[in-house]
Amino acid sequence: MRILAVDPGEKHIGIALSDPTGTIANPLTVLKHVSRVVDAAQIAEIARQNEVGLILIGKSVDDEGISTPQGRKAERMAVAVRQQCELPVKLWDESFSTQDARQVRIVMGTTRNRRKGHLDDLAATIMLQSYLDNNLIA
Repeated sequence: MRILAVDPGEKHIGIALSDPTGTIANPLTVLKHVSRVVDAAQIAEIARQNEVGLILIGKSVDDEGISTPQGRKAERMAVAVRQQCELPVKLWDESFSTQDARQVRIVMGTTRNRRKGHLDDLAATIMLQSYLDNNLIA
């Protein structure tokens, strides 16, 4: 089953997609944030086009597991996506995925100038791989 991961941000929304076996995450695209309803419709359409079985939305939480303000926005995004499609929508802790994405680019040897800009699709990929690794069926 393919899984679509969404890393919602203030300006951009990172989208990642798993392979058909649900074991490997790959970056797909970055959407420009418009409004919750428009964003949810775009996410639902991408899910339909890619024949996914689950939509995963990144939610940030603090050290005690309580939703941050950004996490509460993700919860509202999940509600909006559920209204746009019949697919199951889950929230998944995406805390530090952007920092992890930045670190991956550094390790890959990407120059400082090329590291500028958004990391949203890579952050969504890291979040999705975390979910896949934690839910791997042996």
